[in-house]
Amino acid sequence: MAEVLSRRCVIMRLADFSYDKYQKALRQSAGAVVIILPKNMSAMPQDIVQQFMELEPEMLATETIVPVYFAMEDEELLSIYLQTLTSSSSQGSLSAAEVLLHTATANGFQMVTSGAQSKAISDWAITSLEGRLAGVGGEDLPTIVVVAHYDSFGVAPWLSYGADSNGSGVSMLLELARLFSKLYTYKRTHAAYNLLFFVSGGGKFNYQGTKRWLEDNLDHTDSSLLQDNVAFVLCLDTLGNGDSLHLHVSKPPKEGTPQFSLLKELEMVVTSQYPEVKFSMVHKKINLADDMLAWEHERFGIRRLPAFTLSHLPSHRLAQRSSIMDVRPHVDVKKLGRNTKVVAEALARVIYNLTEKGAPGDLQIFTEQMQVQEEHLSAVVDWLTAQPRAAQLVDKDSSVVSTLEYHLGRYLKDVKRHYVKADKRDPEFVFYDQLKQTMNAYRFVKPAIFDLLLAVCIAAYLGMMYLAIQNFGVLYSVVRRITQPKNKAH
Repeated sequence: MAEVLSRRCVIMRLADFSYDKYQKALRQSAGAVVIILPKNMSAMPQDIVQQFMELEPEMLATETIVPVYFAMEDEELLSIYLQTLTSSSSQGSLSAAEVLLHTATANGFQMVTSGAQSKAISDWAITSLEGRLAGVGGEDLPTIVVVAHYDSFGVAPWLSYGADSNGSGVSMLLELARLFSKLYTYKRTHAAYNLLFFVSGGGKFNYQGTKRWLEDNLDHTDSSLLQDNVAFVLCLDTLGNGDSLHLHVSKPPKEGTPQFSLLKELEMVVTSQYPEVKFSMVHKKINLADDMLAWEHERFGIRRLPAFTLSHLPSHRLAQRSSIMDVRPHVDVKKLGRNTKVVAEALARVIYNLTEKGAPGDLQIFTEQMQVQEEHLSAVVDWLTAQPRAAQLVDKDSSVVSTLEYHLGRYLKDVKRHYVKADKRDPEFVFYDQLKQTMNAYRFVKPAIFDLLLAVCIAAYLGMMYLAIQNFGVLYSVVRRITQPKNKAH
């Protein structure tokens, strides 16, 4: 971005972006701001990516009347940027008069957007999915719930691919469903636990899909697995990278409870099989005064269901969870596979009570034909990141929903969809229908000040001509009077 803003449309590349420059463009009454994103965002230096991710919440929270556009870099757009930058930079050493003259006479670009005026969406629907594996051995079996939200979020909805948050969580959930469906197929490995899998919508908007699902199951029905004996709820969120695993809890589990067993089994599996991983429990109380809940497990905690969230992130405030920079290369499939194996082994140790039966910590259940398939995990992440999944882009007819339903149906029973209307008061937000627009750049267009200067010049020229003609008429009369001979008397 040049220091001298000679164009009402300010263009800047992500590599040159800073919040100060962004605010400067807004203060100088730019007609629009265009931020150019590189085609390969993963090739950007990590310090620039991190800086932008940290600034995204500020950009979203700042109300502005100036439209802000994000565009993917191509040759034409880069050429416009370089020409504008060169033209603007050359004015830095000029005087005010020279800048004005240069501004008026230079060739430029006229940026014009096409499309209808954006309108607020009055009704926004959330679609969630559930499926189950029924345990064996009685009617009052404990239920383990595995949850992951599938939507993404970022400053530009149509660029929100949510690879790690939470494509990795959904990918892990589907792989866990596949593995345990195999175990539940055989009589000798069919456990005395119900497994309930829930893929929630509206996760980035205060976990509204989960909230309404809980209301339907706990308040509006007489028969639900959530009303009976829930052992614990395990939420999966951002698990595709890093060498740390954090179990986020609202209330530390008490010894002797199933949730305490899961905590200990996770510790044992990590210590015995993956010593390179650092595992810890992070305790954070639910703060109902906040507009947004920190983690998805808090929705269950509010309804007094024992729950936690597993993530490689130590805090819910980290910018990776809601950024357009969260793209496919941010997921390391090998680490996602390792984390999936950790969760699968720990869950198996809980439901088969292996520790009390004296099984060693390095005993592996999921090996050979039952092992975690990294190619499956990679394929799901590739598919999820092939299209943006911002909440307002995913409706009940979306291919995202239908494909998730298909995969759940391959492994689980009683797969159902849940449709609910979003409560726009929790939190307060407004969605708009125009998320993408086409911007046309017209080359060699003189700025408006050129027309003004040209009009002034024409007026001055006509004025001078008028004065010249008037003066010429007066001069002609005087000369004629002087040179005309006087009449003689007769």
